[in-house]
Amino acid sequence: MKPADCNQRPEPHYRRYARLAPCLALLLLATALAGCGSGPGPRPARPVADRSHAWPVLPPADPAKANAVLIRAISLVGTPYRYGGNTPEGGFDCSGLVGYVYRDMLDLRLPRTTRELAALEGPRIPPSQLTGGDLVFFGSHGEVSHVGIYVGEGRFVHAPSSGGTVRLDHLDGPWWRDHYRGARRLLY
Repeated sequence: MKPADCNQRPEPHYRRYARLAPCLALLLLATALAGCGSGPGPRPARPVADRSHAWPVLPPADPAKANAVLIRAISLVGTPYRYGGNTPEGGFDCSGLVGYVYRDMLDLRLPRTTRELAALEGPRIPPSQLTGGDLVFFGSHGEVSHVGIYVGEGRFVHAPSSGGTVRLDHLDGPWWRDHYRGARRLLY
């Protein structure tokens, strides 16, 4: 007796990999976070996140490109912050990290500053519609001053501040939630 699905054509390898990419991203995330517990110098206090918000998981328009961006961004967790930095060897500031990831993975050249990134043409995305690879912006007093790459489930990768390292944070964290200024989609 044959199983019911043995006459079906095998699934193409790229579809299997696209399905497995979120699992790989979570595995990389767990590995990166395991190595983030120590480092030189004191770390700034991190706000405690309110995890009560349910973040929808929406598929990106181009899963292969989004997964490439996410895996590269997560692989840079732990890289030192450096104002004006835009390489893994020299460190990153927030916009340098975004520019490097998109240039390295998709050969997409982006503006250098956070303000210029926020002014890019493209759809503005409400938080409930975020997908992996979207740029998330933060600021205060009507100004945008920080950017990160959304990775899913309310989390984003960014280069936070002097003395810190590239890390993952949650949009529901008190500072991030209170200073969220919107998102832009580059992959559509």
